[in-house]
This record gives sequence, C-alpha cells and structure tokens, in this order.
Amino acid sequence: MTRNVAERPGPRPRGFTLIEVLAALVIVSLGMLGVIQAVTQSARNGTYLREKTLAHWIAMNVITEQRLAASPPDVAETSDEVEFAGQRWQWTMRVTQTQVDSLRRMDVDVRHVDAPEDSALATVTGFYGTAIGPSGGAPLPWAGVPDAGGPGDDDDDAGTGEPQDPAPTPGDPTPEPPAEEEDE
Repeated sequence: MTRNVAERPGPRPRGFTLIEVLAALVIVSLGMLGVIQAVTQSARNGTYLREKTLAHWIAMNVITEQRLAASPPDVAETSDEVEFAGQRWQWTMRVTQTQVDSLRRMDVDVRHVDAPEDSALATVTGFYGTAIGPSGGAPLPWAGVPDAGGPGDDDDDAGTGEPQDPAPTPGDPTPEPPAEEEDE
C-alpha cells in the first residue's frame, strides 16, 4: 500500500522559512552598517583632534621662541616648515604693531604642508613687548628689591617704595617726634 505524503496527517515540521531568514539578515546588516559608521566617525574624530592638538603645540612653540628672543620680531609675515610627530607642518606668523608702542601681536597659523593655505588646523595669538614683562625669563623690575612697590606688596606707601608707619594700637605709648637739629 502506498501512501501519499499530502494525505498524511500530523504536525508540520518546524524551522525558519527562507523569507524569515532573509528578513533577519537584512535587519542585522542594517544594524551592523550603523555600528561600522559610528566606529569610523569616532576614529576620524580622534585623528582630527590629535592633529589639531599637534598644530596647537607647534603654534605655541613658535610664539614661545619669539617671546624668549632678545629682540622683538619684525612687523612682517614669516613662514617655515617643521617636522613634528612624524609629520611635516607649515606655520605662518603675522606680526602686527599694536596701539601700545612696546607691544606687538603675533598670529600663528599651522597646517599640514600639503594642505591648502586657508585650511589652518590651529591659530594661536601671542604678544611680545615690555608691557607684558621682559623676555628671556629675566626677573621683573620689583623682584628681589625690598619695598620696591611691586604687586602684592602691602607694606609700602601706595607703591612709592616708602614703608608706611604702622597704625598705633590702643595702649601704645605715643611716639616722640624726632628732635630737630639746630644749625650753628
């Protein structure tokens, strides 16, 4: 006796159909695409921030070198290349005279050597002049001089360098005025 399979009653076999498997694959692939884009963007941001930090350090180094120089920088635009952190960088410094005669402004732009001129990764501004203190790390005029009237010096007469007499406290004897010398 032969039986037809279609005639056989019983439970239907369980499993995923081809349509269900394809739908699951589409959902997983879309999720993975989003994750890959997020990781790529994060890596790109990390690289950008690293390069921006390096460019900022280069600009700060240029300004520091100028501030430590014995003579002020010329009012002009200068440019140079430097190798830093295994990369070639281009810096451009524009020095301008300020309204204060003894003060000059330095604007430093830093970019990759092969990048367009208007694509600076960092721009730092610094100043050179006697209005901000002497160059070369020399001590300030009032440093080490007693009662010279420097900032934070509370025991002088309004910065003249003359010590003030302390205010008398109750119970102190009245000081005698100095005796005048008579000319003979």
